[in-house]
Amino acid sequence: MTEPIRTLDEQDEPALLRDQFRQLLRYRTLLVTGVLLGLLGSGWLALSGEDTYAATGEVSVRSAASDPFAAGASADKGINIGSERQTAVSDAVGTIAAGTLARQGDTVEVGALLSGLQVTNPPNTLVLKFSYTGRTPEEARARAQALAEAYLEIRRERTEDSIDNMVDGYRAQLKPLTEQRDRLAEQETGTSGDDVTSARANLIVAISALNQKISELRALDTTPGYLNKKPVAPQHPTGAGLPLLLGLGGVVGLALGLLMSWVRLVFDPAVRSTRELVRSLGAPLLGTLPRERAGARSLLAIGRPGSRLAEEYRAVAFRLAYDPSFTERRRLLVTAPRGDNDMARAAAANLAAAFAEMGRDVLLVEADLRTPSLAAELGAAHPGTRGGPRWATGRQERGWPADSRANVDVPGSGAFTLVAGRRTENVPRALTSAPVSRILAEGGRPGAVVIVLAPPVLSYADAVALVDRVEGVVIVCQPREVHRSDLERIREIIGAAGGSVLGTLLHPGYGRLDRRARRNAPRGDGRERQPATQEPAAPQGRYGDPDVAAVQGDPAETLGLRTVDDGHGRGGHNSAAGHR
Repeated sequence: MTEPIRTLDEQDEPALLRDQFRQLLRYRTLLVTGVLLGLLGSGWLALSGEDTYAATGEVSVRSAASDPFAAGASADKGINIGSERQTAVSDAVGTIAAGTLARQGDTVEVGALLSGLQVTNPPNTLVLKFSYTGRTPEEARARAQALAEAYLEIRRERTEDSIDNMVDGYRAQLKPLTEQRDRLAEQETGTSGDDVTSARANLIVAISALNQKISELRALDTTPGYLNKKPVAPQHPTGAGLPLLLGLGGVVGLALGLLMSWVRLVFDPAVRSTRELVRSLGAPLLGTLPRERAGARSLLAIGRPGSRLAEEYRAVAFRLAYDPSFTERRRLLVTAPRGDNDMARAAAANLAAAFAEMGRDVLLVEADLRTPSLAAELGAAHPGTRGGPRWATGRQERGWPADSRANVDVPGSGAFTLVAGRRTENVPRALTSAPVSRILAEGGRPGAVVIVLAPPVLSYADAVALVDRVEGVVIVCQPREVHRSDLERIREIIGAAGGSVLGTLLHPGYGRLDRRARRNAPRGDGRERQPATQEPAAPQGRYGDPDVAAVQGDPAETLGLRTVDDGHGRGGHNSAAGHR
C-alpha cells in the first residue's frame, strides 16, 4: 500500500501478450464453438465428397531440327514454354482427345474433359506435366494419356503445316526463275552473247539455292516431343483423408474461435484484466477472494478452520492496517459498484472480524437502510441461534441507530460491535444525522476502527453521503460484471465527494451450486421479525453447548449477537477491546 501504483509498461510485450491471451481464453464458449464448426465442416467435406483419382503423365517438348546431334544445337530453340502450356489446355487439344476417347467408348464433351486437366511446368525445364482427376483410376489414366498424345499430335501437325507453307513459298519463288532460265536457254542457242550466258548462270545459282532450302525443310526432324512418363492408374484416391481433414478443420476452427473471441473482446465493456481495473479505478488491487465450496454458507469466513477465504481477508486487513491513508483516520467504507451487495456485506463483516482479531476496537456500521440483513445473517452464523436476537424484537420505539448496537462474537478471534441497519423512511436524513456522525467519529479514538457498509455506490447516493466522514473507500466487485466506465465514474464521484479509493477487492462471484443454494435458502434480510411478546428460543449454549446453556441464566447473552445498549442509547461492553 505504501508503494505507488505501477502503471502499465507499454514496452513489456511478453506480459501484454500473456494478458491478451488470457483475456481471449475467457470466452471459452466461442472458442469451443469455432472448433466444433471447423470439425463439422471438415467432416462434412470428407464424408459427402466423392473419391477422386489423379493420373499424371510427363511430356518433354522439343523443336524441329535438321541435325539434333550437331554442335551448338539447342533443344529449346524457338520454344516458349508458357505458350506451349496454354496450347496444352486449349480446345484444339481437347477436341482431338475427345475424338480419341470416343473411339475407345468414353464419350465426353470437350469442356467436361478439360475441366479435370491441369498442366504444370517444373522450373527450368521443357517438361509439361499432364495431371487429370477422374472418378475412377482407369478413367483418369486414359484421359491423361489421350490429352498428352493429342498435344503431341497437334504440335506435330502445326510443325508440318509450317514446313509445307514454307516449301510452297519457295516453290512460288522458284517458278518464275525456272521460266526465265528456259527463255535464256532458247536465246543462247540462237546467239552466242556473253550477257545471255552470264544471266543464265545467275538464274541457275538462284534456282539451286531455292532447291537446297526446300530440301533442307523436307529433311527436318518434326518430332514434337516425347512422352517421358506414361500415365498409370492410381492405387489410392487423391485429397486429404478424414484424419487430416479433421485436423485441418480443428486448426481452422480454432482460428475462427480466436477471431470471434477477439471481436467479442473488442466490444466487451467489462473490465478485461486486473491491470485495466487498476488503471480505471486509480487504486491498487487489495486481494482476490478465492471460491469456497457451496456448503460453507456462513457469512463469517474468519473462525472457520482451514479457510482460504479467511486467510485472504486477514491479508487484506493487515495490508490496510499499514496503509498511511487508512491509519490516519481508521475509517473504512465498503461498497459495491452496483447490483448485488452480498459480497460487500461479507467483506465488511470479515474485515471487521479480522481487525478484531488483531486487537482493534472495531465498530461495524450497516448503512444499508434499504435492505438491511447483516444482523440476521450474523445472528445465524452460529448453531443454536434461533430467530432474531433480543435487541431486535419489541424495541422499535426508538430511531436508528440509537438502539441498534450489539456485540458479535467471532469464534476464537474476539468480538466486534455491530450497528445494525433498519428500514427507514428517509434514508438520506438518517445517514446525515448527528447520531451517525458521532458514531463515525469513534474511529478517531486510539485503537478504534470504524467500518461502514454502504449500498452500491452507483445505485444509491447513500455511500456518497458518507464519504465526507469516511474518507477511505474499498470497492468490492467482480471483474466480469463491472464496466470500465463504471469504475471511472466511481473514481470521479468519490474524488468529488472528498474521499479516496484505498483499493479494490475482487470476488469470484457465485458458482452454479451457490446460486442454487441462494435460491432455495430462506430470506435473511431482517424483514420478518418475531412479535414483541415472543422471546427468542434459548440456544444450546454459546456455540451449541448445552452445559454452557445451563450455567448462563439469560439465553440471549450467549447468542452470537448480544445487545450492548445500556438503556441510554449508548454502547456497552465490547469483549474485544473493553468499554466504549
